[in-house]
Amino acid sequence: MTDAETGGDIGGRDRDTEGRARNARPRDGLGRPLPYGSEGVERQPEGVVRSPGETVAEAQKLLDAGKPFHAHEVFEDAWKSGPAAERELWRGLAQIAVGLTHSARGNTTGGPRLLRRGAGAVTAWSEQNRPHPYDLDLPGLATWAVNLAGRVEQTSTPIDAGAEGPRLRRG
Repeated sequence: MTDAETGGDIGGRDRDTEGRARNARPRDGLGRPLPYGSEGVERQPEGVVRSPGETVAEAQKLLDAGKPFHAHEVFEDAWKSGPAAERELWRGLAQIAVGLTHSARGNTTGGPRLLRRGAGAVTAWSEQNRPHPYDLDLPGLATWAVNLAGRVEQTSTPIDAGAEGPRLRRG
């Protein structure tokens, strides 16, 4: 396979400038890989350190645009770079976003499972800490995720991620 056929990879695998494996294939709005040469949506840069407020604002913008996979990546950055005391919060939010992603892809088993797992994580975190950090509505978000999980299990068609996306903040 040539470099052109594989998206410029080395030895059959896509690599970043440091030689780490990175999938360079374009992606659609739900994060699914597209064939090399296809026009995909702009990818979220990885490893960005944001303030909690910036994280929530960026994730909400992506959720509103129907890009929960990309919102998941924003939450994952916060999970990996934030204080240890908040890692379970951000991990739970990432699970909710990826649960929405799978539900929008039509995965009526995995989507609800991840939505419930994320709801459980943010509920547990809020019960041990506080229910509205950074003005997040964790109780409301957990309720939304559990309710969506139930609806997804009742249907055999993918949901519209943009129309079904949650509101992260109170009010």
